[in-house]
Amino acid sequence: MPELPDVEAFRKVLVSCAQGRPIQRIEVRDAGVLHGVSASRLRRQLAGRRFAAPERHGKWLLARTDQGPTLMMHFGMTGELVCCHPAEPPGPHDHVLFTVGRDRQLRYRDQRKLQGLWLADESGVARTLEGQGPDAMTLGRTRFAAVLSRRRGGIKSALIDQSVLAGLGNLLADEILWRARVHPARRVGALTAGERDRLHREMRRTLRSAVRAGRVPPRKSWLTGHRDDADARCPRCAEPLHRDRIAGRGTVWCSRCQPERA
Repeated sequence: MPELPDVEAFRKVLVSCAQGRPIQRIEVRDAGVLHGVSASRLRRQLAGRRFAAPERHGKWLLARTDQGPTLMMHFGMTGELVCCHPAEPPGPHDHVLFTVGRDRQLRYRDQRKLQGLWLADESGVARTLEGQGPDAMTLGRTRFAAVLSRRRGGIKSALIDQSVLAGLGNLLADEILWRARVHPARRVGALTAGERDRLHREMRRTLRSAVRAGRVPPRKSWLTGHRDDADARCPRCAEPLHRDRIAGRGTVWCSRCQPERA
C-alpha cells in the first residue's frame, strides 16, 4: 500500500513530468476512479491549465493548477503516478491520462481502484483534509507527544489512524515500533516519556530514509526486509519474528526486542 514515502515520490514524478506544462488532453479510460466529478467536467475544468507546484499531506497528493481547481489524488492499495511518452500504449490499469506538452503524459495507474481522483476548490480541499491529523513528516517532538496524549488504546492503532497522524501505514508503523523497541499492542497511556521520545526519533529517521528511497525499502537491516521471509527472524537479535493481527492489520514484531511489558 502506498504510504507517505511513496506519495512523496509521486509528488516528485508530477513535478518532473508535468509542473508548469499545459494540460493539452485528458483521457479518462475508466471513470470508476473519479469521485464527485464526471469525465467531461474533469476535461472541461483542467484542459488548457498548467499544473502548479504540488503538495502532499499524509497519503494525499494535491495537484494544484494555475488559478484553477485542485486535483486531489489518493492511491489506496495499489495506485501510483507514472510519467510516460504519449506514444506508449496505455497499460490495463492506466485509468486517467494527462498529456502535458508534446512528449509527456502523466498517468494515474491503479489495479484495485480503491481510491482515485477528486476535483476540488480550496474549500473542498480543506473539507477533505479537516479529518486528517498532522502530516507525520512535520511533527516535532512536543507536538507528537501532544497528539498521542489524546489517544487511548494501542500504539499501533494510533500510528496508523490517519485522523491522528497522516501518512503512516502498516509497514511504516511496524518498522518504527521495532526500531523504538515498543510492542505494537502497548497502550498509549502506558508509554513512558522515553518511549515517546524514541518513537518520535525513529519515526523521523525511518521517514527520512524511506523518502530518499521513494518507498518503504525492504533492506536486510530493516524489519521490512524480513517480514515476508519463510523463516522470518529479527535483523537485530535473530529471534523468530511474531505475527498476529493488531489494530485489524497483519503485524510483525520481535518479542525479545519489543517485550509486551516494559
